[in-house]
This record gives sequence, structure tokens and C-alpha cells, in this order.
Amino acid sequence: MLTLGGVEPAGIAALLGRFGLTLEPLDRDSVIPGSYWGECEAGLRAGRLYARPDTPVHSILHEACHFICMSAERRAELDTDAGGDDAEESAVCYLQVLLAEALPEVGRDRLFADMDAWGYSFRLGSARAWFERDAHDARAWLHRHGVTDAGGLPTGRCRA
Repeated sequence: MLTLGGVEPAGIAALLGRFGLTLEPLDRDSVIPGSYWGECEAGLRAGRLYARPDTPVHSILHEACHFICMSAERRAELDTDAGGDDAEESAVCYLQVLLAEALPEVGRDRLFADMDAWGYSFRLGSARAWFERDAHDARAWLHRHGVTDAGGLPTGRCRA
């Protein structure tokens, strides 16, 4: 699994910064503040995303996409549990694939493999199959909330 320690953190920090989110790299032995899953998984508190060198990039992108997809009210109160409903969770998963494309060290294929290895669960059996053939509701959600444009590309804005 690709981790923060295996990529250039500046690229991830710049990507997250476009959405008003600050990457806070931690030492390997640190407890990750705001981590919902614990262990090495990324953590969220307000506008900060915490990660260690052993934090999977898919976890960083997933938590960042929760921040991007939640309402402004939830972002203001954010500490650990991003919440949201099933439609928003699907949008988060879809958006993390789009954002992976903006990171040359990551890309779509690597992210699909890491999502499957971690245990993301989709009706069609894999992240790629879901993304390519069953994610119309996630695409519509992202567009409706201004997170993607009419062409399906990220706008660089959080949900209004």
C-alpha cells in the first residue's frame, strides 16, 4: 500500500491546500489526532488532516474528501467523525479517485488497488468496477454540490 512516506508530501499538501485543508505530517511514533479508524489511518480536526509516514495515501485522500464533501457547518465542528449519509460516502469515494489523478506518484490505478486491498466494499466487487460502471449517483452528487464541474472534473471548491 502506498503511504505518505512513499510519496512527496509537498504534492499532497498543495492539493489539500486548494480546498483549505492543511496537511499536518507527524512522526512515525505519534498518535494520530482525529483518526476515526486509529492505527496509521489519517485523522481530521477542523481544517487539519493528520498523517504519519505509514499512513496510506488512500486514507489521506478519503479523509480529505470527507472534508471537501461535508457542509460548511459540519466542517466548522469537525473532530474525528466526518459523518454524512450513504450518498455523501459514495461521493467521497469517487472524489478521492479524481484527486489521485492530480498526484503523479499515485494515480487512479494505484488508488483502485489500494482501496481494494484495504477492504472498500462495492456492489460490483472492486473499486474500479464501481467507479467505471456504477457511480452515476456519486458523480451527480458531486456536480449538484459544486465539487465537480459539468465535465466531471474537480472545481477546487468544497461543498457550499
